[in-house]
Amino acid sequence: MPYESAMAAENKQTDKLVIGSQYFLYFGVLGIYLPFFNLYCYHLGFSGLQIGILSAVRSVALVVFPLIWGALADRLSARRPIYILCSFCSALIWMQYLFTVDFGPMLVVTIFYGMFYAPIISFLEAFTMDILGKAKKSYGQIRVWGSISFIAVVLVLGKIIDLYSVEIIVVLILAGSLMFSVISTRIPAIQMVKKKRPSKGASSLLGGRVLVFLFCVFLMLVSHGAYYGFFSIHLENLGYGSTFIGFTWALASAAEILVMIRSDQIFRRFSLESVLIFSFMIAALRWFTLFFAQSAAAILLSQVLHAVTYGTFHIASILYIDRLTPDKAKTLGQAVNNAVSYGLGLMVGFFFNGYLYEVSGSFTLFMISSLIALSGGLFFWGFYLVDRRSR
Repeated sequence: MPYESAMAAENKQTDKLVIGSQYFLYFGVLGIYLPFFNLYCYHLGFSGLQIGILSAVRSVALVVFPLIWGALADRLSARRPIYILCSFCSALIWMQYLFTVDFGPMLVVTIFYGMFYAPIISFLEAFTMDILGKAKKSYGQIRVWGSISFIAVVLVLGKIIDLYSVEIIVVLILAGSLMFSVISTRIPAIQMVKKKRPSKGASSLLGGRVLVFLFCVFLMLVSHGAYYGFFSIHLENLGYGSTFIGFTWALASAAEILVMIRSDQIFRRFSLESVLIFSFMIAALRWFTLFFAQSAAAILLSQVLHAVTYGTFHIASILYIDRLTPDKAKTLGQAVNNAVSYGLGLMVGFFFNGYLYEVSGSFTLFMISSLIALSGGLFFWGFYLVDRRSR
C-alpha cells in the first residue's frame, strides 16, 4: 500500500506537470496573439470595423464550438482524443495565415481556426478540475504557469517587434501551437463516466443561479471588448511603442500571479460570490481610469488592477460553475461558461467596440465599458442578496 500510494502521488504530480506545461504554452501563444494580432491587422491596413469583425468571428467560434465539442466529449467519454484533435488541427490551420494578408482569406482562415481552437481552454480547465479533485481551490497554483509564460512572452516580444516587424508574430504563434499540440498527447486518460441520460445533466445549466451568473459574466466580458480589441491600438495612437505596449500587458499578467499563487488562501477566506462582486467593481474602476488616462503612470496603475478583473474573477468563475454543475456535465459546464463569457461576451464587445471606435475613438470605449462592468456587478450583487435571504 505505501508503494501504491507513492506511485499514485508521483503519477498525480506528473499529471500536474503536464497540465502546467499546457497552460504555459497556451497562454504563451495568447501573449503573442492578444497584444499584437490586432495591431498586426492594423498595420496591414484593416479598418477598425474589419479588426472588430475578425475578433468577433473568433468569439462566435468560442460561443458555438465549445458547446458542440463539450457535449460530444461528455456523451462519448472522448474528452482527451477530441482535445488532441483540436490542438493539432488548430495549429495546422493557423499556418494558412502565412500565405495571405487580405481581409477575405484571413476571415475564412479565422472561421476554420476558431472551429478547432475554441474548445481547447474549456477542456483544459475540465482536465485540471478532475486532476485536482478535492484540492480545487489550489487551481491558481497550476494556472499561474500560464501567467508566467504570458509575462515572459510579451516582455521579450515587444522588443523583438521594435527591432524587426510585427509580422513575426504569425510564425511565432505557429511554433508555439505546434509545441502545444505535441505535449497535448501526454494529457492523462482520465476515465469519464458515460451518462445514461445526458439531458438531465445538461438541464442543470438552466437553473436560476447558473443563468444569472452566465448573464453577469457575459456583461463582464463585453466590458473587456475594448481592452482586448483596442488597448494596444489605443496606446500606439497615444504615441507609445511596442516595447511599452508589451510591458503593459506583462505588468497586467504579473499582477495576477500573486492572486494565482494565493488562490487557496483567498477562497478559504472569502466566498466565491464576494470575490465575483468585488471583481466587477474593480473592473468598472479600471475601465474608467483608461477613459481619461494618458500618462504612462496612470496606464500602468490601471494594469495592476488586472489581478482582480482577470485573476480573481477568472478563478472564481471556474470554481463557481464547477460547483453549480453535476459530475456528469463538468466538461459541458466549463464549455458553457467559456462560450458565454469569452465567446459571446467578447463577440458582442468586439463588434460593438469595432463600430464605436470608428465613430468616437478609443477613449469613449472605456467609459462605456466601465458602465457595463458596473451594471453586471450590481445585478449579480442584487441577485445574491435576494437568493441568500430566500434560503
